[in-house]
Amino acid sequence: MKIIALNKKATYDFSILEKYEAGIVLLGSEVKSIRANRVNLRDSFIKIIKGEAFLFEAHISTLGTTNMHYKPDEKRPRKLLLHKKEIDKLYGKSQVGGFSIVALKLYFNTRNKAKLEIALAKGKNLHDKRESLKEKIQNREIAQSLKEFSRR
Repeated sequence: MKIIALNKKATYDFSILEKYEAGIVLLGSEVKSIRANRVNLRDSFIKIIKGEAFLFEAHISTLGTTNMHYKPDEKRPRKLLLHKKEIDKLYGKSQVGGFSIVALKLYFNTRNKAKLEIALAKGKNLHDKRESLKEKIQNREIAQSLKEFSRR
């Protein structure tokens, strides 16, 4: 599995509850751009419209080798491929109590298909963000001390 893009901001701003793997409908030039790591998922989100899931605000820039007459919009909505039950479950939970659906990472699976990992998430408050930063710093210090101890 080759990870192309990560959305680090999503894990900072949201607490992740459930993860799903979704296929993504792309054009040929977009696949080439993804293989060249020209993707940004920073402010992307997923909306469910008329029973179909769409990815919004994901930036896939075009390559210089793309045909001049046909350049797709870099931030166009892209359809996600999910099972009907998954879409219904996500839609039901996203309508209740401040839950959001966010994109976490874009990668190619073993069959060279572009996949998007999405998650049902709940927004963090400021004090939750501070707690996660403290926890991250503590884990880093523990790892460093273990590394130093193993050198001796």
